[in-house]
Amino acid sequence: MLLLAIDSSAGPASAAVMEDEKLLGEYFINSKQTHSQTLLPMVENLLASLGKSCAELDALAVSCGPGSFTGVRIGISCVKGLSMPNNTPCCGVSTLEAIAVPGVYYEGAFICAVMDARCGQVYQALFRTENGTLHRLTPDRALSVAALSEECKKYGSDLILFGDGAALCYETFREWGARIAPPELRFQRASSVAVAARVQILEGKTVFAQELLPAYLRLPQAERELKKKQEEKEKEL
Repeated sequence: MLLLAIDSSAGPASAAVMEDEKLLGEYFINSKQTHSQTLLPMVENLLASLGKSCAELDALAVSCGPGSFTGVRIGISCVKGLSMPNNTPCCGVSTLEAIAVPGVYYEGAFICAVMDARCGQVYQALFRTENGTLHRLTPDRALSVAALSEECKKYGSDLILFGDGAALCYETFREWGARIAPPELRFQRASSVAVAARVQILEGKTVFAQELLPAYLRLPQAERELKKKQEEKEKEL
């Protein structure tokens, strides 16, 4: 199975090609350029470097959220565009699950995947590693750092923080012994999206391009502000 995976859910953007369980190549860019400028050229250059074409791909995968609203939309749109000419099967992967993938190297640990959701919250999911496999303990969710700390402190030093929200949480979590993953393992990458997607694809969990949807967890800021104004008006009536 030849699989192309991309991630644009946060600041960096990346693309990876995996053949069965072998990673053939990965491009990673963390610059001030927008994903709309970098993502497709990166995919094209990666495939060209490997001597592969879109027609040869058996599946496409993308981190479908949570994350940056714009970044998630760009990633999904990119995969849809690549899928349609050959009707290539697609797979949407939780960004938090992809973040947790490198945690399998910490046997018996609790992997806390966190992304900074702003507004005093983080996007979070908790996993347990056992026999080289990730087991999900919670759904993807948005909650405050304080609430997450209170929930996780029982795990002590067995809990390891991953993701771009790890440093933010570590300021509080280290008081009760939590650890933080090293930078080279901490952040989401397309290769991790590919690893998570491969499991889903082998289980037959693919969709057509038009069925691929983002998973934001929260409404975009503009919609939240509009909803707040509507609620305030209703209270005045």
